[in-house]
Amino acid sequence: MEECTHDCSSCGASCNSREKTSMLEEPHTMTHVKKVIGVVSGKGGVGKSIVTSMLAVLMRRRGYKTAILDADITGPSIPQAFGLHSRAEGSDQGIFPVMSKTGVEVMSMNLLLENETDPVVWRGPIIAGSVKQFWTDVIWGNVDVMFIDMPPGTGDVPLTVFQSIPVDGIVVVTSPQQLVSMIVEKAVHMANMMDIPVLALVQNMSFVECPGCSEVVRPFGESDIKALAKKHSIPTTAELPIQSALATACDAGLIELFEGDWLNGLADQLEAMLRFEKK
Repeated sequence: MEECTHDCSSCGASCNSREKTSMLEEPHTMTHVKKVIGVVSGKGGVGKSIVTSMLAVLMRRRGYKTAILDADITGPSIPQAFGLHSRAEGSDQGIFPVMSKTGVEVMSMNLLLENETDPVVWRGPIIAGSVKQFWTDVIWGNVDVMFIDMPPGTGDVPLTVFQSIPVDGIVVVTSPQQLVSMIVEKAVHMANMMDIPVLALVQNMSFVECPGCSEVVRPFGESDIKALAKKHSIPTTAELPIQSALATACDAGLIELFEGDWLNGLADQLEAMLRFEKK
């Protein structure tokens, strides 16, 4: 427009010159988070919360201050994995996350309910608003890396997180079935639409290792995770086994005691991002 002053704040016209307005929400004034990593999946039941918990534990073991924002409002499982059953407390300034035994900060809807088994029967906009409040109203303090455990799919909550929170990258969790691979691509395409890099593709339940002879058996067939990662230029892949000890530790609230090096490569990648942050 010839009469354009390039001051969009005082103009009601709709044109290509209008500057985009950021929808990012500011965190609590007493919060500073260096890196935010979303953990997503195209469908439920693939082990997304286990991967989130293991990554937080790994980074904590490496000396970084880690936190988990459990954005799965209607199906929270992070507190169970860490054995957290006390309710979160707050003050006039805001809400305080609950600290795990090894120092991982956690905020989840289950830490606010009177009873852990009470259902959260809310519509999408209210759920999305609660996720934003976990970012804006919780006093996280100084955090090196925050992991956001998101509900499966590409609905209200992932969209709210991508638009409201400065996510530095996502980790996509899948399982070996071909159908799931197709659904994973939907999550990858959503991240691309939001200009958020996909850091890694993690395939859970990939193999079983014989405890007697260490033979590796793939009950779902050979993995196509590397081909899928190459197709979408995803830099890192990881495979987790079907292991009763890992599932038992999670169910017993002892995820911080897990043993295994399956996600070390991804942890190295996150550590490199943090080192780059310091420069």
